[in-house]
Amino acid sequence: MSSIEITAANFQDEVLKSPVPVLLDFWAPWCGPCKMIGPVIDQIAGEYSGRIKTGKINIDQHGTLAEQHGIVSIPTLIVYKDGEIAAQKSGAASKYDIEAMFKKLI
Repeated sequence: MSSIEITAANFQDEVLKSPVPVLLDFWAPWCGPCKMIGPVIDQIAGEYSGRIKTGKINIDQHGTLAEQHGIVSIPTLIVYKDGEIAAQKSGAASKYDIEAMFKKLI
């Protein structure tokens, strides 16, 4: 399983109304650290399928969403649960650190 592309059009349905926690990855194709954690996010999507949803937001294409979330550096990871932000982390992170953001929520 891979991550869903999150856009302004599907943000409410895929993130705010999600019955499971959502791990969002704010990234850009030119960002080296984003390329490093991208495969980890996809791995998490597969391992936690049905218990967590993962979504990627390309800040170059969806700058409004990045602006609404106050994203000033990438990668930035945000976990939503029940329509609210439950955790946030900026910068490249290990799989262990990323899992720690949401494990207590599932």
